[in-house]
Amino acid sequence: MNTRSFVKNQPNSTGPTQIEYTNLKLLQKYITEQGKILPRRITKLSAKDHRSLTRAVKQARILGLLPFLGQIG
Repeated sequence: MNTRSFVKNQPNSTGPTQIEYTNLKLLQKYITEQGKILPRRITKLSAKDHRSLTRAVKQARILGLLPFLGQIG
């Protein structure tokens, strides 16, 4: 029997618990200067948090709170 130990990734304790499209300061932390969403390997978010972040960013873009491209500000 092969006994291989698996290391489960710990959830990020500093990660946001609730991501909403109205919280622009939080969303801007996870967006590049060009307006792209940073990948999970850089932000260290869980898959669930990254999915909700993506949804929130897309909602904010559609409502005009965040730009689709270009500088944020």
